[in-house]
Amino acid sequence: MKIAVASEGNLVTEHFGHCQNFNIYETEDCKIVKSESVPNPGHKPGFLPNFLNDLGIKVIISGGMGGGAVDIFNEKDIEVIVGARGDAKENIELYLKGELKSTGSVCHQHQHEGDC
Repeated sequence: MKIAVASEGNLVTEHFGHCQNFNIYETEDCKIVKSESVPNPGHKPGFLPNFLNDLGIKVIISGGMGGGAVDIFNEKDIEVIVGARGDAKENIELYLKGELKSTGSVCHQHQHEGDC
């Protein structure tokens, strides 16, 4: 399974659409078997969920995300985890142990409305 973390370097980013990169982890039997970093190709409404789907991503982890992106991920059966913080790899390890839960926090009515 492929899991992506919206990141700034190796840290989970607060704003999905404006992340610097996506750290992508391939997992098998609840272990990381491969990892890579892919630069964010640019924020355009609806683009990034489709981009990540095309890469085979099944789970996306981020600090925050807009409702439009969440809806597109849900349509593509990609699990969305928001509210994550800290080191990207540590969040993957928590997820694989079943210990990382989404806060359900979706970006609304703040300075980044429509941009997350």
